[in-house]
Amino acid sequence: MSEDRPLITPATKVADLLTAYPELEDVLIGMAPPFKKLRNPILRRSVAKVASLRQAAAVGRISVFDMVNDLRAAVGQEPLAVNEAGNDASYFTEQPEWFVSSVVVVSIDETDSEETDSSERNEMPLKGVLRKATRLNDGEMLELVTTFLPAPGIDMVRSKGFRVWPREEPSGLVCTYISKHPDS
Repeated sequence: MSEDRPLITPATKVADLLTAYPELEDVLIGMAPPFKKLRNPILRRSVAKVASLRQAAAVGRISVFDMVNDLRAAVGQEPLAVNEAGNDASYFTEQPEWFVSSVVVVSIDETDSEETDSSERNEMPLKGVLRKATRLNDGEMLELVTTFLPAPGIDMVRSKGFRVWPREEPSGLVCTYISKHPDS
């Protein structure tokens, strides 16, 4: 291992990992089916810059502890101790009291690329979600349908003051509901 390359941690951004350790691309992509999207240059330049390995592990539904230690082993770094990995808290929780399906006024289905117009295909998908979420009126909700848990997007939207609740459907799709806080 080269001394000038950083230690791999749960907080490491995916883009930083792949810049410092390009040889880990296939290892990372092989860890979970959603990671194949990292081959998309647009997602690579956008989502990978903001997504941490902790968030990527949530998207791939794998343990961040195992993920980081597998990546560290591949480049000759010592494994993390269990307490260094932090909490593998699930994004999936019980239905919140503010969720009411009848107030969904906007639905974005990311599973159907035909529905995405050409201008939206050339930007980070989260930008369109945030743009539409900011246009919500009080009491309205946006639904985002994806084939994976959009963990980096969930964290970013929450940081902007929105309430967010993802729910996994029996089909395996993830419906993420976004609404404004009543006091925002």
